[in-house]
Amino acid sequence: MCKSPSAGWVEGACEVSDIVRFAGPLQSMVIEEGYDPIGWVALTGGAAQAVAAHELAQRLEFGKRRGFGSVKVAARIGDTRWQTSLFPQKASGGWFLPIKKPVRLAEELDFGDTVEGELELL
Repeated sequence: MCKSPSAGWVEGACEVSDIVRFAGPLQSMVIEEGYDPIGWVALTGGAAQAVAAHELAQRLEFGKRRGFGSVKVAARIGDTRWQTSLFPQKASGGWFLPIKKPVRLAEELDFGDTVEGELELL
């Protein structure tokens, strides 16, 4: 069932957008000492809900989840585009978007900067 603005909860197919816009601080995480930290952005709120709806639709259509519950995306920040996967963050209900070092360098991003972009859900 999907929520219709005029009729409340109704039976039928849900319209899920293939494009999700996001904004959030670029965070860092050290996976292994001696290596550069990994950059990432947490998707929350409406962006997280849209990704979760897409993941559920994919799971229902194909009968299984992707590894780790991930969702394939084509990401864009500024002029830089790349393909990656989003990973669910169980504790917060959000999604983890890894930002590769070449993307951070190309877009001159530093940890703590607010990152704005869009994702095409694949």
